[in-house]
Amino acid sequence: RSSERVMAGIVAYVGRKQAGPIILEGLRRLEYRGYDAAGLAVGTAKALHVREVDGRLRNLRTAVRLDPVRGTCGIGHTSWSSRRSGAAGPESAAPGGVALALCGKATNIEALRTQVAGRAEARAESADSEVLARLVADICTDGVPLEDAVRQLSRKVEGSCSFATVSRDEPGKVVAARHGLPVLIGLGQNEYFMASDYPAILHRTRDVIHLEDRDIAVLTKSGVRVTDADGLPVFRPVHHERWDPLMAEKSGYEHFMAKEIFEQPRAIRETALGRLDAVTGSVVLDELGVTPRELRGISHLNVIGCGSSWHAALTAKAMIEHLARVHVEIEYGSEFRYSDPLIDENVLTLVLSQSGETADMLSSQLLAHERGSKTIAITNSVNSTLAETARGAIYTNAGPELAALSTKSFTAQLTALYLFAMYLGQVRGHLSPEASARCARDLLELPSLVESALELTGLCKRLAHQVSHASKFLFLGRGVQYPIALEGARKMQELAETRAEGCAAGEMRHGPEALIDDDMFVVMIATVDDSHPNSRLRFEKTLVQIRDVAARHGRVICIANRDDERLREHASEVILVPSARELLQPAVVLVPLQLLAYHVAVLRGVDIDQPRDIGKSVVAD
Repeated sequence: RSSERVMAGIVAYVGRKQAGPIILEGLRRLEYRGYDAAGLAVGTAKALHVREVDGRLRNLRTAVRLDPVRGTCGIGHTSWSSRRSGAAGPESAAPGGVALALCGKATNIEALRTQVAGRAEARAESADSEVLARLVADICTDGVPLEDAVRQLSRKVEGSCSFATVSRDEPGKVVAARHGLPVLIGLGQNEYFMASDYPAILHRTRDVIHLEDRDIAVLTKSGVRVTDADGLPVFRPVHHERWDPLMAEKSGYEHFMAKEIFEQPRAIRETALGRLDAVTGSVVLDELGVTPRELRGISHLNVIGCGSSWHAALTAKAMIEHLARVHVEIEYGSEFRYSDPLIDENVLTLVLSQSGETADMLSSQLLAHERGSKTIAITNSVNSTLAETARGAIYTNAGPELAALSTKSFTAQLTALYLFAMYLGQVRGHLSPEASARCARDLLELPSLVESALELTGLCKRLAHQVSHASKFLFLGRGVQYPIALEGARKMQELAETRAEGCAAGEMRHGPEALIDDDMFVVMIATVDDSHPNSRLRFEKTLVQIRDVAARHGRVICIANRDDERLREHASEVILVPSARELLQPAVVLVPLQLLAYHVAVLRGVDIDQPRDIGKSVVAD
């Protein structure tokens, strides 16, 4: 695996209870982030006990059971690693008895590596977190307290990361630092927690402090003290989090992914809640951060995303250009950050990210700001770096998404983007009151349509038995359904670990047609909005392509909202979904694509919630 894959999650505990089980439970609740290694370090007045393993948490539990650790203060991590990393290894590998758990990536780690005392060969073999732990230990050998040593290290570190440290010489203390990535401090009864994400601590407390960038927090049994980069005490408010801890449980479902697929109607409702007047269709976006006057003055929009968020951005192009009549350009975050974009203060940039912490997106946002463009974050994470750095935000309110692959957060993004398109159309005078009211009715009806689509799970499960052996899939869609075809292919790739390609249906004859044979299943999106002339035309074109695929012995799975004999004549299977307006139909079509990929993956024995080499981690480069 690439050494650029970063630490997936960290947890820390200080209190009166044994730290080991609490840390292990917190790490279990961070498994959704994906990982291939884990470790913990628990300190007492006499020693620092470190356990590290490759593989799953069960291996760490076994290591702790065979060689117990005792102590009421400690840190833990899960990680992606090409070499073992996380809490610094045995004490012989951590001079001064310092252990450090790292989340994120220090982009100047190679420069920091040269500052570590010892042989060059040993430095080169040290994992990133071990390098940082050694630097802290080196500072502490001069009699510097752990807190000050962490502060000195924080000044040297570049990139987006957070970390927590414990020291053999200062038992009962955890020092945590935020350097770009979120750090949450949980407040309990005579016990305190630190984590990189909510699920690790919500079952223990819902009273949380969010550190700001460059903050240092010191956790002891006596309480929590927060200082800024200069060591000055600062006040950070306590937030009582709304997320119910039960939202981070499977609630009877076999996998988090299945649960989150079925939570999509609620995610749509929660995202629209309080933002849409059902009678007039007026949209209220209180946290947008951009005034109506500024919106009326923009020349065009720049929408940036990565992965599934890029597919949502493609869908947003159709929504915004139709409802607001503003030109939209779509960019990959991984490409935009290295480009020379033609944007200025007259261009508004939307940055899309489920976590709000993806390094490509943060770098893209920074570039947009440097060129004078205002940014609006669309994210599921209220206290994310992306949201805090943007001029304003639209939060998707999907609740915690614990499967590694995006489902309900993607649907919530579509909802938020539709609301934004409506609002922009209203502000710029293009969307009339009558049209606004109609759009509002359509959006408020969407959750019930998605609920109806979820009733197709039995059909999708049966169909999965027919296609689970297939070695290649082609997903085709026209217009606003093209990005949904891409998303369907992405889910089949990631979940079922099989070859799946998405393509604009009109481009089939420009290459993909040559791949069609009797070993390929072609999933064709053939929906139609009869109120939309162009939609009817696209439907007729799609019928022609279905016949072409059948003529080449390809097996067609057709997703449609009209029971048309011409579809059934040439398709191996027709999945009928409820009808919706053209711009909202993608959220309905998406459901059987998710269900099909999910059930194929189950039949193939794939680890559903943590597919191979996929996790909700921050990619550094």
